[in-house]
Amino acid sequence: MKTENIPAYEVVKQENLTDIHSTGYLLRHKKTGARLILIENDDENKVFSIAFRTPPANSTGVPHILEHSVLCGSREFPLKDPFVELVKGSLNTFLNAMTYPDKTCYPVASCNDQDFQNLMHVYLDAVFYPNIYKKEEIFRQEGWSYHLENKEGPLTYNGVVYNEMKGAFSSPDEVLDRQIKSSLFPDNTYGVESGGDPENIPELSYEEFLNFHRTYYHPSNSYIYLYGNMDMEEKLRFIDEKYLSAFDALAVDSRILEQAPFSQVKDLEEEYPVAENEDEEDNTYLSFNMVVGNAMDSMLGVAFDVLDYALLSAPGAPLKKALLDAQIGKDIYGSYDDGVLQPFFSIVAKGAKTSQKEEFVSTIRKCLQDIVKNGVDKKAILAGINYMEFRYREADFGSYPKGLMYGLDILGNWLYDDENPFAQVKLLAIYDRLKEAVNEGYFEEIIRKWLLDNTHGTILTLIPKRGLAAKREKDLEEMLEKYRSSLSDAELEKLVRKTKALEAYQESEENPEDLECIPMLKRSDIRREVEGFSNEELAVDDSLFLYQDVCTNGIGYVNVMFEIRDMEVEKVHYLGLLKSVLGYVDTKDYTYGQLFNEINARTGGIQCGVDVFDKANDPEVFRTMFTIRGKALYSQMDFLFQMMGEILNTSRLTDIKRLREIIGELKSRGQASLIGAGHQTAVLRGSSYASPMAKFQDEMAGVGYYKFVEDLDKNFQEKKDEIVAGLLNAVEEIIRPDSFMVSYTGERESVEQIQKLCGELKKSLPERTREVPSVSITCEKKNEGFKTSGQVQYVAKCGNFVKKGYAYTGALEILKVALSYDYLWINLRVKGGAYGCMSGFRRSGESYFVSYRDPHLRRTLEVYQGVPEYVRTFQADERELTKYIIGTISGKDVPRTPQSQGTLGRMAYFRGLTVEMLQKERDQILDATVEDIHALAPLIEAILADDQICVVGSESAVEKAKDVFMETKPLVSC
Repeated sequence: MKTENIPAYEVVKQENLTDIHSTGYLLRHKKTGARLILIENDDENKVFSIAFRTPPANSTGVPHILEHSVLCGSREFPLKDPFVELVKGSLNTFLNAMTYPDKTCYPVASCNDQDFQNLMHVYLDAVFYPNIYKKEEIFRQEGWSYHLENKEGPLTYNGVVYNEMKGAFSSPDEVLDRQIKSSLFPDNTYGVESGGDPENIPELSYEEFLNFHRTYYHPSNSYIYLYGNMDMEEKLRFIDEKYLSAFDALAVDSRILEQAPFSQVKDLEEEYPVAENEDEEDNTYLSFNMVVGNAMDSMLGVAFDVLDYALLSAPGAPLKKALLDAQIGKDIYGSYDDGVLQPFFSIVAKGAKTSQKEEFVSTIRKCLQDIVKNGVDKKAILAGINYMEFRYREADFGSYPKGLMYGLDILGNWLYDDENPFAQVKLLAIYDRLKEAVNEGYFEEIIRKWLLDNTHGTILTLIPKRGLAAKREKDLEEMLEKYRSSLSDAELEKLVRKTKALEAYQESEENPEDLECIPMLKRSDIRREVEGFSNEELAVDDSLFLYQDVCTNGIGYVNVMFEIRDMEVEKVHYLGLLKSVLGYVDTKDYTYGQLFNEINARTGGIQCGVDVFDKANDPEVFRTMFTIRGKALYSQMDFLFQMMGEILNTSRLTDIKRLREIIGELKSRGQASLIGAGHQTAVLRGSSYASPMAKFQDEMAGVGYYKFVEDLDKNFQEKKDEIVAGLLNAVEEIIRPDSFMVSYTGERESVEQIQKLCGELKKSLPERTREVPSVSITCEKKNEGFKTSGQVQYVAKCGNFVKKGYAYTGALEILKVALSYDYLWINLRVKGGAYGCMSGFRRSGESYFVSYRDPHLRRTLEVYQGVPEYVRTFQADERELTKYIIGTISGKDVPRTPQSQGTLGRMAYFRGLTVEMLQKERDQILDATVEDIHALAPLIEAILADDQICVVGSESAVEKAKDVFMETKPLVSC
């Protein structure tokens, strides 16, 4: 970039960022003082972001509501929801917005130059010139509003953010996080909830909402980020000429004030709701929380991430072991939160007794004092450093663009420190320094200073209370009814009119001219050919060695697989348990703690799992593999395979004490996962009523598996011998040379070495003479309503169209986009206030519709019943249909990491997918017509006719809709 070509900006700093193979620039816009960072490199996955420092003064959620609202129309793009129009018709690789405790970010990413420019344009217009000043309905839709259909009631609250946060506050883990932050920072912005507390959101007025935008959404308070291979000078000129130059400098006071340290550690108690059937006795959260330095100290931040690993996260870590040995809690974990000016470190015991608080604190302090006196476990510290450095170098963030993740990390320093904004992408030197510091007493000193002698901390006890959710719901209903009763007829009529006016606004058709203003690509801009995958069938002895030839920068990705031919459902449970036990128990030569640290000191990690592959176009056939996977540099592959052999051949599955700890942790984390991802829970369970594959997955990792773990946890003493026998039987039936296969991703030069190591591993496995039983999985329709202590619902309806004789077509992928951002979006999110809505159609015919953090239940099921009519009467001109097609391709053409390329090849091979099949489906998408969508109506009717319903929701909502279900029951039984 030639700096003389950007006269509107001052280059404050330029650095060679060798860690990420980039050049970094820190700029200041001369007229407004807007801050900009440019990361210039050859990455085609370009990223733009604009962020603002947005410290809230209360818990009304104004930053969060504003984040939603500015994307609901702007000066140049005056649609009701340009964000949705962008999603439909963009080739974006990322498109979203995020609210943090002290900042709000608007990032986009795309590999297509014109698409990237379009996204940047729409987002800049949205943040600087939103329609929120013209349309109060935006605030009422996205934030909160009174909903009154007639004068007699009932009066309720509705709003997308209001319902989203009701869902968030339904999770005990999220409640704990919120309470920890407010306990540590009672006097500054972190003491309030930037996302909004449902109790406080209705206190926010429209004028306060607008004032927040006037105050903080100004270039002088902005942080603009550009990353990737693009014409930086052109982008800077556009940003200046189109937006920044129109503003004058403004003194925006968005400082984040530091919380003054406490003179002594505070001891606090709070309550959280549990369902009527849940235990109160062993359901308390105990937390030990300490503020640690500030966000600008990068070395201290990385060191505490390492300490989290070495003290708490790694199996056998000393703090975790000490608390488990003292039988304080079923699940022990830590977290280092560095997304704020004053980071903090927490130690949590979940599933504890309230009476154990003093012992909890004394056990922590004694353990830490012993570590300071006797020294840290250097092997564990070095393992933690290597583990994090490996991932930092690998820069594999799955489907998220690495430029996006770099940008969010950079903002974590930049927001508070203009002097060293690139600190988070210059970590290799810090990893090297920490390796030296292990022998210099550095880690012992920061434990002493920040965890033992520090007084800026809290001991927070979160106590379960039955009936609390029901009481809050009843109090809210009574309060709203009292308010409704206090209103005059004229005031009631006004509320009814406002409710109808909002509905009319939501239902109104977009102006065709306004739709034309959203920039979009043409079908001809889309690549016609599918991106294939690399699969070569090689061999290890007589076993399959599936090879994916990919440039991986010297890292090998290994999947050693054992095909599971047939298993009884009861044994599927033990398959799920086995994947959580192998690698986490002692082996012949290592304790489980040593094993974990040895692996992470020299590799990128080893994990066990179960892969399930459905057969394309056949709903009854699927293949399952028990997989041990690992990744390492080629020079460490001998060691990686040695440790795989150690785990597979010598794991001690008879250690009762260790099994007890693992099962307690599985129950704790499984419960949080089932409720937190309630939409996935409901879809999998609903599909399991008729799909053998879904039934297998549910019994191995869903509700069925959780119920199994819950029973083992409750009755462990009576079942301990049965547990050991079940695990040993699972190993007998699974870990067999005759079911051995390998999938490997790496460069050609490494293949011969890996084949040799695979052959040696296979030979080390004992021959099994035991016959594997052949048992079919049977399904049963149950239509369950699972009751939780939450305040929202996840409503799923599932079925299969292939079983009714219909065939899969690429047009279904277009329909998925249309439903997600038209019919379901409008009816469930815009009108209904649900935070999310999704649908899915597999090649095997398995399909679903599901809502996320939804205030409704019965109404949502009625909306699903209207899908066939929507499909049958679907209308779209060429521009609109092209928009849906581009949005569909966007979800398919995601840039691939080396690991994901290998994963896609492996999945295609075992699912029977060919490049020809994928090309046919892509052609069906690119050549689709409105008539192709109309032709899908019978498929949708076939799905809905199966009438497979599963809901995860509040106790009251499930009970009120009891007639919908065949069974209603608690999701969590104890």
